[in-house]
Amino acid sequence: MTEKDLDTRFQEAYEKASNMTELLPQDVMLRIYAYYKQATYGRAGFSQGTNHDIRDAFKMNAWMQVSHLSSEEAKQLYIEIINSL
Repeated sequence: MTEKDLDTRFQEAYEKASNMTELLPQDVMLRIYAYYKQATYGRAGFSQGTNHDIRDAFKMNAWMQVSHLSSEEAKQLYIEIINSL
């Protein structure tokens, strides 16, 4: 499969996810977030901000857990999880 095909499928999955109206379990939402961030931004960076929001900590932790994935792997996993919902 070509890179363009993967990018197109990723964009379609993103649009599908953006239009979802049902509430998902928090662990699924964190996984979706982490795959998206890894696919679009790469490895999670560490910030020493003064805002210690627990929600942001969970999101950063989820992203760090998938930081070993390449952008392509993260895109594929993102597509799979969105299409399974």
